[in-house]
Amino acid sequence: MEHALSPSTLAELRRPRPYPAVSVLTPTHRREPDSAQDPVRLRNVVAEAKKQLEADPAVTRDRRSDVVGQLEQALAEVDLTYTEDGLVIFAAPGEHQVWSLARSVPERVVLSDTFLTRNLVSAHAAERPFWVLSISADRITLWNGGVDRVTESRTGGFPMTRPLRNADGERQEQIGDTPSTFRDEGTKHFLRDANTAMAALLRDEPRPLYVTGEQAALSLWEELGNVAKHSVPVRHGGLSHAGPEAVWQAITPLLQAESRRNTASVTRELDSARGHKTFAAGVDEVWQSAREGRIRLLAVEENYRTTVRDDGDHLVPAASGDLDARDDIVDEIVEQCLETGADVRFVPDGTLGDEDGIAGVLRY
Repeated sequence: MEHALSPSTLAELRRPRPYPAVSVLTPTHRREPDSAQDPVRLRNVVAEAKKQLEADPAVTRDRRSDVVGQLEQALAEVDLTYTEDGLVIFAAPGEHQVWSLARSVPERVVLSDTFLTRNLVSAHAAERPFWVLSISADRITLWNGGVDRVTESRTGGFPMTRPLRNADGERQEQIGDTPSTFRDEGTKHFLRDANTAMAALLRDEPRPLYVTGEQAALSLWEELGNVAKHSVPVRHGGLSHAGPEAVWQAITPLLQAESRRNTASVTRELDSARGHKTFAAGVDEVWQSAREGRIRLLAVEENYRTTVRDDGDHLVPAASGDLDARDDIVDEIVEQCLETGADVRFVPDGTLGDEDGIAGVLRY
């Protein structure tokens, strides 16, 4: 199952497909007893997709058979043991993908000539993705970070490894028996290659970057400049050979501090916007401003969800399942704001007080 959404991946997902491109969405659960319902709901929503394919006169028999086969392959690849809060299956002639999201999605089936990507985009923004680069003299490991985990990333040429002349070198240098490995020309060249590779990756997938290592490694990294100028050093050795849990524990305090700074910054900007009459709040007002491209900063509480329908002039409250109900209007707003260059920030529940979970700072 896929987790990381890069700009190039999103562009590929958004390109037109031969009809029908099928998007199947269902909420999932991380823990029992709620997770017990997931297998049944997943089978039922895939069955509904097959039913819609069968009933659609625009779908030829051969194409229907192809897409149904893709749906069945995707279903077989789903491992509900490792699901998060939402699951998305994309299937089109000759292809399929399965995405696990750390954000809930409405249960729905959509047949179109493109895949429905707004829920992926919103989940990606909510995760506040980041990179962790763990450096040592013989191994440099890249980690893909999200809201509650890191996983090793095998992209951009990482992990990088090289043999050391003395396997006990790092241990010996700690007790003063040998010169520092990080003054060795081979090590400098090794880290320089990693710096170049990381710079290329950040151009394609810009994210905050944390770099872990012992002090000597971080000092050499700083000397290289370039990427180091835009990264956060974390003095913690051994993580290039460690597992994801150790890396997560090492960076969690920094992430928590950054979250507090982010929340305080959003609160200040919203307060200022009220004084300058550039403030919008509530799903209807924010949606109207988002469609006009007027939102500069969008603030959304992490678990805010609401169901509405469009009465032509405004969004009005609706029940899930009502005719024309829009269960993922928040994700639509997030995607629309990102498309128009807005800064989208997710904040802890309760941060926005009386503003109904969503607010914005307007450009004008």
